Amino acid sequence: MSEKTKSEEVDETLVDKEIQEEQKEQNEAEEVVEEQSAEEKLREELASEKDKFLRLFAEFENYKRRTSKERIELFKTAGQEVIVSLLPVMDDFDRAIKELAKSEDKEMFKGVELISNKFKETLKNKGLEEVGVKQGDKFDAEVHDAVTQIPAPSKKLKGKIVDVIEKGFKLGDKIIRHPKVVVGN
Repeated sequence: MSEKTKSEEVDETLVDKEIQEEQKEQNEAEEVVEEQSAEEKLREELASEKDKFLRLFAEFENYKRRTSKERIELFKTAGQEVIVSLLPVMDDFDRAIKELAKSEDKEMFKGVELISNKFKETLKNKGLEEVGVKQGDKFDAEVHDAVTQIPAPSKKLKGKIVDVIEKGFKLGDKIIRHPKVVVGN
């Protein structure tokens, strides 16, 4: 019996050692899994933070682009109010030149014409352009401002501009005063 016991004890010791080794391997495997899961968590957090950073960076780039575009637009039309308020003065110059052309005082005509040309050049340098409209052009409601409609003097002028009452102007690409026209129907 003592031999059986010894062999049983040896067997039990071997089994215990095997169990301990298995447990040790399981513990090591669990530690590796825990290390991997901790590493995976860190990777996920890093990916999340990187994504947040990239989104924030893209948002900031869009903000910079939008504000610079708005700033450029503001500079283009910064003097719009002043220029719009000077348009009636330009109209008065045109009327004065028309009347002075009829008079006999050519020196006054030349003086007023020089001042008018200088005034127009100054506004042109600031970006003011005349909207080209003449009799016979097709009427466009987006560009022209129809003051009235009259029966067309000829069939060719139906739906077209019969007369231009007031010139139109644009500042850059934006129309700041639509030309006032008479349309034939």
